[in-house]
Amino acid sequence: MTAVSQSPLARAPRGPAPRTGRPRGRTLVWIAEHAALVALGVLTVAPIVFVVLTSLMSSNQALTASIVPRPFDFSNYARVFTELPLTQWFGNSSMYAVLATAFMLISSVPAAYALAQIEFRGANLIFTVIIVAMLLPPQVTAVPVYVMWSHLHLTGTLWPLILPNLLGDAFSIFLLRQFFMTIPKEYGDAARMDGCSEWGVLWRVVVPMARPGIASAAIFMFFHSWNDYYGPLLYASENQAAWPVAYGLATFRGQHGTDWSMTMAMTVVVMVPVVIIFFFAQKAFVEGIALTGVKG
Repeated sequence: MTAVSQSPLARAPRGPAPRTGRPRGRTLVWIAEHAALVALGVLTVAPIVFVVLTSLMSSNQALTASIVPRPFDFSNYARVFTELPLTQWFGNSSMYAVLATAFMLISSVPAAYALAQIEFRGANLIFTVIIVAMLLPPQVTAVPVYVMWSHLHLTGTLWPLILPNLLGDAFSIFLLRQFFMTIPKEYGDAARMDGCSEWGVLWRVVVPMARPGIASAAIFMFFHSWNDYYGPLLYASENQAAWPVAYGLATFRGQHGTDWSMTMAMTVVVMVPVVIIFFFAQKAFVEGIALTGVKG
């Protein structure tokens, strides 16, 4: 029995296997997108790296074109605490930020709950007024408000910046209201059927479910108070004992404009608490921002 001869196509060597994976165009797009993200990341991190490296230089080296400290000089951080009342400034900023945040939560959470979960006549009008108050520049009301606090003999302190938060903060009420709108009203109705009052519904039902949104509003207020410069300039500039770190840093920079190494060291010290707080609270912060505004 004769063997069947193979055809020329069967005997021909096979060509290379077809390529798998993303097409060439998609690969170039992927590289371009990630290159842009890397470039944006470098632009974001570069100023922070520059500040840290400059804080580790001597006063003479900080005025040169050198980027890397040679040698590393950590004495600037000791000088910041010995030559400046930095501990007092930190205490003032902590008092300002903590009390302002606590007072904002005490007043803004119930207000946002009422606007989001309770139906009553005039709710939309009140919300519109809050939006207008949020868009109103503080410089417009600076003079009459300052006169009011001066009659109360509270100028020269940080209390004119802390006490108004007991009346609510427009941006915080807006942010919390948008978050509370995402919570189904059926939960509150079920709690009312079980005998809960409105305060009970708020603290036992809504607040536990709205922790990410409340955390976001608290972080916004804390950072705003910690970094506030205009408010202390207006009310506390005449009393150095009441200066927070933001105003103290700006004043020190104006008085010691050529001592860049010490100025950068103080900048790093002022940034550390904010970075630590955001590092531990970033999960709740990002979750609150992602969920806020889903329903309006």
